[in-house]
Amino acid sequence: MLRTALYDMHVELGARLVEFAGWEMPLLYTGIVEEHLHTRAVCSLFDVSHMGRLKLTGVGSQALLQRVCTRNVGDQAVGQSRYSHMCKETGGILDDVIVSRYPSHWLVVCNASNREKILAWLRRHAEGTDVQVEDQTLQTAMVALQGPKTLDIAARLLAGLPLPLADLKRYHFLSGNYAGFEFTVFRSGYTGEDGLEVILPATAAGLAWQFMRGAEDRPPDATEATVKPAGLGARDTLRLEAAMPLYGHELTEEVDSLSAGQGWCVDLSKVFIGAEAMRRIKERGFKRKLVGLELEGKRTARQHYAVLAGGKPVGEVTGGTFSPTLNKSIAMAYVPPEHAQPGTRLAVDIKGKPIDAVVVPLPFYKRPKPAARIS
Repeated sequence: MLRTALYDMHVELGARLVEFAGWEMPLLYTGIVEEHLHTRAVCSLFDVSHMGRLKLTGVGSQALLQRVCTRNVGDQAVGQSRYSHMCKETGGILDDVIVSRYPSHWLVVCNASNREKILAWLRRHAEGTDVQVEDQTLQTAMVALQGPKTLDIAARLLAGLPLPLADLKRYHFLSGNYAGFEFTVFRSGYTGEDGLEVILPATAAGLAWQFMRGAEDRPPDATEATVKPAGLGARDTLRLEAAMPLYGHELTEEVDSLSAGQGWCVDLSKVFIGAEAMRRIKERGFKRKLVGLELEGKRTARQHYAVLAGGKPVGEVTGGTFSPTLNKSIAMAYVPPEHAQPGTRLAVDIKGKPIDAVVVPLPFYKRPKPAARIS
């Protein structure tokens, strides 16, 4: 298995390590629920270095990305990131990605499980152009600070750097240099909270991790709000509450972007791979839709569990959890459009027992809006 540059840090912290997409990653440190709730209340630090980081250079980079991405990147500004899908001709989703425009190049962040597939896809479509696609995943690291206190904590940690983080808009980024190391700070994340994601050289990852934890600035008995590490377990429960899709669950090569409820990142007015298929899907109507479910009791619906209507299977769960924030059992599932209306009564077959469920709007959780400042 591959290991991130922060592997030794995870071992020191006593993380429970598991295999994920070919990487040895921390599932948890102290507990999934504890890490989840700390993220919602304060700020947690995640190692997300397993995500693929692919650099595109050459004057044809924008045109290439315009063709392979569902999102319009033709008017994307320097310093801006956009969420998009990359699809097959059939409309099936190859991956969901974040595309960022730098002054001299573009960066595509993709899922760890799809890194080699997307790297090959981009290189295939770059043939005959001046575009060079470089896999920077192993020589860089990526960490995420997530939670309502993120910007306050980051401002304190980076007080000596000229980075106006408070003015940084969602899905925008800033680049800088610290102690000779180039880094990029993105205002983005995968938890439903405000947050930052940082890409930096792998050789600087350990120092940066300690720095962001603020360990050396904090006395052992400190009780003030602090940054704590969180693993993949909390990352999954957090993204489920925020109804953020996960590749291999809500998104697959057998699902198109529109049926997945991601039409907002699809621009059917432009030419891209999969556009014709999605236009046909939109014209004929959807065969299935992604919905949210709230289940009775505390039992958890898992991927592939059958969704029932009148005792008969009509759909399939893509992922579920017992929500630590809402104290409810929640799940996402694909069902036919006639069963997708909020308020529809359904059931989920959990190991042979039907558990009552109701369709609810997505997302399950929205972070509270910040209180208005009094001038």
